[in-house]
Amino acid sequence: MDLSEALGATREDDRTPVVSVVGAGGKKTTLWTLADRLPAIVTASVRIPIFDDKMAVAVTPDPVAALDEHDDRPLGLVPERAAPDDPRYAGYENETVDAIAANVDDPVLVKADGARNREFKAPDEHEPQLPSSTTSVVALASVQVVGKPLTEEHVHRPELVADLADLAVGDTVEPIHVARVLASERGGRKDIPPNARVVPTLNKVDDEEWAAVARDVADAVHDRCSVPYVASTCLREGRLVETV
Repeated sequence: MDLSEALGATREDDRTPVVSVVGAGGKKTTLWTLADRLPAIVTASVRIPIFDDKMAVAVTPDPVAALDEHDDRPLGLVPERAAPDDPRYAGYENETVDAIAANVDDPVLVKADGARNREFKAPDEHEPQLPSSTTSVVALASVQVVGKPLTEEHVHRPELVADLADLAVGDTVEPIHVARVLASERGGRKDIPPNARVVPTLNKVDDEEWAAVARDVADAVHDRCSVPYVASTCLREGRLVETV
């Protein structure tokens, strides 16, 4: 199994693969890495940093029409700048992402929430923004949050993580805490569309020491919910480390 297959970006049936990436610790790197390997469409249902240096990008309120006008792959599709001085694009409504998926055979890669470049997070009330066409939800956490304090320096919305993980803000994050969030229906498995699979994914598994920590997290995830596997990745190197 390679990285694209493990994260659900390869076709397995008659549905267009729609990979919605949520969580923290490598969402954008996931999108760019998969887009480097696939003839993919990259889009967002939330704000996304401007990525014109990564691929051709069409800024358009009508992305379905743009599909006929642009043969580039990978191709970014976004509606507009989030604001004139904002270094991000806005995202489309979920129904618009569904329309994109209905009009292409290529994989569609979707940034579906934000984390402000932190290592770990839990979703707020309005998150994630998952299109109904989603076939795979990649629920990310950086394994390297383990051993760090649950503070805003490392974690987006630490108070929400504390609630799900049963620890206090400022406490040290352990493998069990990451697993509790990833496995929770208010965390990594929140609002999963029907017929979509969840791939809890531990990124920044840079060496064997971190791989052992990731296995501890994966075992605890499996104790708490039914998922096909937990993926360990080193996305800065474009590697799938293993699935557990």
